[in-house]
Amino acid sequence: MSRNLFTDHPASVGETYGEHLQVAGSFGLRMILGGIACLLHGLLPFLFTRTGSNTIARLHERMVISRRRGAAPTKDLAAPPGGLRETAG
Repeated sequence: MSRNLFTDHPASVGETYGEHLQVAGSFGLRMILGGIACLLHGLLPFLFTRTGSNTIARLHERMVISRRRGAAPTKDLAAPPGGLRETAG
């Protein structure tokens, strides 16, 4: 039984190694930025009041719900769901 540690998992989710690297990297970057926003919100509660929850909702939509439906993932993750925008006050 041949097992390639670099391609088995990406293939199991319908991606090549390069595609998986890009998708996983995109998720990781968005999680880091969302985490930084949460840390800043902890210090300054009037900033980034919805960024953490919006980030989680968008990533969940892209990773779980869209994949189950067989739909293409949401392309624009910069815009929060429902068109809500972040306010600083």
